[in-house]
Amino acid sequence: MAYPYTHPKEVRLLSRYFGDPGARSLEGWKARGGYQALPKAFEMGRDRVIEEVKASGLRGRGGAGFPTGVKWSFMPKERTRPHYLLCNADESEPGTFKDRELLRWTPHQVIEGIAIAAYAIQAEQSYIYCRGEFFETTQVLARALEEAYEAGILGENAMGSGIRIDITIHVGAGAYICGEETGLMNSLEGRRGQPRVKPPFPAQAGYRGMPTTVNNVETLASVPYITLHGGEAYRAYGTDQSPGTKLFCVSGHVRKPGNYELPLGFPLMELIEDVCGGLREGRRLKAVIPGGSSVPILSAEECWDCLLSYEGVAKAGSQLGCASVIVMDDTTDIVKQVRRMVGFYAHESCGQCTPCREGSAWMEKILRRIEEGRGTEEDLDTLMEVAGQMEGTTICVLSDSAAAPVKSSIMKFRDEYLARIRTGERVGAA
Repeated sequence: MAYPYTHPKEVRLLSRYFGDPGARSLEGWKARGGYQALPKAFEMGRDRVIEEVKASGLRGRGGAGFPTGVKWSFMPKERTRPHYLLCNADESEPGTFKDRELLRWTPHQVIEGIAIAAYAIQAEQSYIYCRGEFFETTQVLARALEEAYEAGILGENAMGSGIRIDITIHVGAGAYICGEETGLMNSLEGRRGQPRVKPPFPAQAGYRGMPTTVNNVETLASVPYITLHGGEAYRAYGTDQSPGTKLFCVSGHVRKPGNYELPLGFPLMELIEDVCGGLREGRRLKAVIPGGSSVPILSAEECWDCLLSYEGVAKAGSQLGCASVIVMDDTTDIVKQVRRMVGFYAHESCGQCTPCREGSAWMEKILRRIEEGRGTEEDLDTLMEVAGQMEGTTICVLSDSAAAPVKSSIMKFRDEYLARIRTGERVGAA
């Protein structure tokens, strides 16, 4: 069986070798076309590499969607101080499981992308910040990194270029907040993983106070293809505002959950009904979270015309985020699931900002009361008020992430909350 499911509509620029153990080794990766992009990048020169990535329209795949080439261009041109590149592999958003698969099956693809990016922004030292729970993945990545050093691809004289490119793996301790770029930098420096106030931005004062760029695993894995084939070839897929392909992590009530690489702009319902084999027998679609648990929930009606691009999901009333599509059928207890999501964020809050620390815990307490049949209708107004006060009032967006499912679920599934409050009736059986 192909890994674990594949579909003819996929465009597998990054995931072509998922499930292929031979792609993990340096010899196997080279046999599959690997490490051709890095020497080409050296020939192109730093400025042209950055311009090609700009031309590709590649947007950050960690959730924010900021243009990657533009982000690289923020780094100082004159290297009067050390520059750093940080690869964010602290994949922790509920519903997301793509980055670990890139590292697990095609580690050299990620390493080559990091090397090209490091060259472009003049970062002699790069770090891959791995989630603590990724034990097997980290071992695979570490072996690939050893092979790259042994072959002279990395080090003081990378591929005979005379350019130093060093990469170090750092394993975190499993904190959600360390996926936020400045929290990641604090953790890497040995401090508490708490987000920093911006400005200054990382490109001015990041890791150790030096110019720093932070990119997601999937973002960096896309760089070799763009370098080798050009920005226009990458733009052949996707939409004008959301170019390229995207790994969609589909979980929940579908027959074939998994990672699917599709052009951005792909219809959401086509992903669910065709690519993922549809819902379970006799079930109806109830709701979808299109970008991981930190974005607003879409009702079934809102899904029909939704296109999976940054602009398409925004038009439908949510955010693409990490493209982690969580599908819920009519057995889903919305109250319970929202309470679980808010409980996660309350547990993972670093406690630095009062609206997040107090608000997330307060919302979880109220939601649990409603879930247990002890709530009041006034609780819904309180939840909406607290969630509103949490949005845009903190250093990072964890507070907003906790508020999103609460507000969207009350607005779209208010009858379920009222049924639980008035009669104790539980809607759904999940």
